[in-house]
Amino acid sequence: MAGDTVQQIKDKLSITDVVSQYVRIERSGANFRARCPFHAERSPSFFVSPERGTFHCFGCNTGGDIFTFVQQIEGLDFKGALKVLAEKAGVPLDYARSKGQNKDERDKLFELLETAVIFYMSRLNEPVKKYLKERGITEETMRAFRLGFAGEEWSAALDYLRGKSAGGGSSSGGTFTDREIVDAGLAKKGEKGFLDKFRNRIMFPIADSAGRVVGFSGRIFGPEAHPDAPKYLNSPETPLFRKSRILYGFDKAKQAMRKHNCAILVEGQMDLLASYQAGWANTVAVSGTAFTPEHAALLKRMTDNLVVALDPDEAGFKAAVRAARVALAIGLNVKVAEPTEGFDPAEFIQKKGTDAWRRVIREAKDVITFLLDVLEKHAKDKSGLRREVEAVVLPFLSEVSSPIAREQYVREIAERLGVSEHAVAESLARVPRTSTAVEVHGVPKVPQERMQEPALSAIPIKERAQNFPRTRLAYAIFLWQQALDKPSIELGQFSSELLDALGDETFNALETLSNSEKETLRFQAERMYSKATVLKREIDALILVILRDRLSAELTEATKALKEAEQAEDEEKAAVHMSVCKLLTARIAQLHEPV
Repeated sequence: MAGDTVQQIKDKLSITDVVSQYVRIERSGANFRARCPFHAERSPSFFVSPERGTFHCFGCNTGGDIFTFVQQIEGLDFKGALKVLAEKAGVPLDYARSKGQNKDERDKLFELLETAVIFYMSRLNEPVKKYLKERGITEETMRAFRLGFAGEEWSAALDYLRGKSAGGGSSSGGTFTDREIVDAGLAKKGEKGFLDKFRNRIMFPIADSAGRVVGFSGRIFGPEAHPDAPKYLNSPETPLFRKSRILYGFDKAKQAMRKHNCAILVEGQMDLLASYQAGWANTVAVSGTAFTPEHAALLKRMTDNLVVALDPDEAGFKAAVRAARVALAIGLNVKVAEPTEGFDPAEFIQKKGTDAWRRVIREAKDVITFLLDVLEKHAKDKSGLRREVEAVVLPFLSEVSSPIAREQYVREIAERLGVSEHAVAESLARVPRTSTAVEVHGVPKVPQERMQEPALSAIPIKERAQNFPRTRLAYAIFLWQQALDKPSIELGQFSSELLDALGDETFNALETLSNSEKETLRFQAERMYSKATVLKREIDALILVILRDRLSAELTEATKALKEAEQAEDEEKAAVHMSVCKLLTARIAQLHEPV
């Protein structure tokens, strides 16, 4: 059962084990803290609780357990995170157990695409292998990346998938439908019915971060191929495949990225395979789209550094420049590999060897220096160079987040142009910054709550309970202490005092908060009071203020009701409200008396 698997994983992996693989954490009392991987920040506001197995960021207000964390940092759904964590924990996922169960649309598409991979791999014939070997790709790499082949038949994949069970067995158990095959991006509807999307192509499966196949890229191959067909054909956008969020090879590269704190970006599948074989397992490639802010955010969660090594032609140069600016805006340190004697990376590695490729990567230049070198090489005079620098380089420099790095670049630009650093800095200050940075998973930055509170009587009880800072803070302390094995206060007494101060309705409204909201409150209380030496005194003062506020609000309401009864000349109601006013006034007076 999925629930059993989740618990097994949690038993074997602590929250610190998981988070520390992606983020550098440091001890902070009973917890750990770090700079949040989900939004840009200078001071740590991301906290991890080993005791409760949860995390929370006070900057972007995101939090959860190990599954939530992996979902967000690797851009996966729950089942993808389950697969990743199960592999880390060494817990087997029993797929056979779920074969007879109903599957949702995404499950069926994942299974269909996996079936298609097996089909295409079985068709990888000798002519295709011979071509790949001539391009320097070994059989070991072919197997590791599960390369396949789509032949010249019009509906070979369709016929195969129609005869395979959606439960993984024979066709007697049900088949993949034409609609599912189309939705997976493997077929299209023509004038004479459904046809295979890919024909006469070497097939490169594209996987998500968990290693699940979500689409394909097909390279044209064979004498039967149409001469006007595009060199590469990629899967269309599907429920699983979003080109702007998927990088080819990312699932295999992510560990190497974290290990070396660097990623290498190339343009095509063959470039990636060649770089991978040359010892750079941290290489990824774009798949049929430009490098996007989502791609950059995905890399930023794994590394701080990016080397852009795209094709050396004009289109490759422009793509490298665009990718570099997107990466700078997300906070990556960007270098650009020099054009490689007219060869794309795959050709260069094959002709010049792995040592030469290693030098190209290690001698990559910071993007600003690279641009200056290119512009200086082609500029006719200093005046032309100045104009090009203002138009091309300064917008890049405006995206550099480090003030020290900016100052170094300003100095270098000034030296090359023969002008003062002040003049360069003044020009830079006039360059508008682009808003390219991505809010990961659409989580907005949450402003800090203000402690200046409106009159309680003007706020409905449920809103008062859930949004009123002092009320939430007291309840947060209660939740925090309640979760501890050894509370630092007498919990029963605190619970009774809190209930009296808040009132039944307010307390019950707070109890309806979701588990994630309650966990956020625990972190808030822990952050504020974990180092308090006199927690009981702090709580007593907070309870007193809340109780005074509540009684004052009730007195205001009772006074209003008394006036309405007097105006209506209802003596009986007036007497009741007068009695309530006297009781509340007396109790408020007691609270103001010194102890």
